Amino acid sequence: MNAVVVIPARFGSTRFPGKPLADLAGKPLIEHVYHRACQADVDEVIVATDDSRIQEAVIAFGGRCIMTDPGHRSGSDRLGEVALGLDAGIVVNVQGDEPLIDPEIIDAVIAPLRKESPPDIVTVAVPVANKDEYLDRNVVKVVTDTEGLALYFSRSPIPYGWEPGPDAALNTGLNTGLNTALRHVGIYAYRKESLLRFVSLPPGKLELQEDLEQLRALENGMRIAVIRREEFTGIGVDRPEDLERVRKIMRSNDMGESTPGKLEETP
Repeated sequence: MNAVVVIPARFGSTRFPGKPLADLAGKPLIEHVYHRACQADVDEVIVATDDSRIQEAVIAFGGRCIMTDPGHRSGSDRLGEVALGLDAGIVVNVQGDEPLIDPEIIDAVIAPLRKESPPDIVTVAVPVANKDEYLDRNVVKVVTDTEGLALYFSRSPIPYGWEPGPDAALNTGLNTGLNTALRHVGIYAYRKESLLRFVSLPPGKLELQEDLEQLRALENGMRIAVIRREEFTGIGVDRPEDLERVRKIMRSNDMGESTPGKLEETP
C-alpha cells in the first residue's frame, strides 16, 4: 500500500511568523523537515501550503509543493485537501516545524496500517518525564487500553495518581504496568478513507473543550492506535529561540539537514 508524507506549512504563525522559511544552517526550516521525511520508507513527500513564498522555497530545493485553500482551520484540513488527489492508501501528517524528526518514527506509524484489520489512525506517545510535565496543560497526555488503542487525550494530568518512575503504581497500590503517564507526540498516520472521514466531521464537544482535534476521532468511534516509544528526539520549533536549541543539537551531532540517526542534546 502506497504511503505519502504530507507536511502542512503555513506562513502566518502567531508566535513565529514565517517559521517555515526561517534560516537553519543556511537552509529554510521546511527543507530540513522535507529531507528527513524523504528518508522514511514512503513513496512521496509533499509540502502543503497556502503561501506562494513557501511554495517558491520548496520548488527551489527540488521538493514537491501543493497549494491549498487558505481558509483551512487546521493542518488536518489541509492534509485532507491534498489527500483527495493522491493515489495512496496511507497519508502521514508530519509537522512542518520538526527539523530533527526521526525517519524511523514515520516508518513506525505506517506499519500498523499495512496489517490486517488496521486502525483508522496511528500516533506516538512517550513516558512523561517528570511531575512538571505531567501537570503542564501544554503537554498532552493520552491513556490507552490493553491493545494500545487510545481511550482519551487530555491536557489534564491523566491517569490520576501517577507518580514518577517506570510503571509507577496508582494510589490504590495496583502496579499493572498499564498506568504509566504518556505524553502524546503529534505525528499521525491515517488510512486515506479515515482521514477524509475525519475532516468531513464537525468539531466535537470534547474536542472544543480540550482544544484537541484528535478527540473528534474518538467521539465518532474511530480507532487510534498509540505506539509507545521510550523517547522522542524530535524538537518542535515554536518560537525563534527554539532555532538555537536545534542548531546546538545539530552541531553537537555533526549532522546536516538530512542525516538520520539518534540525537543527543548537549547540556
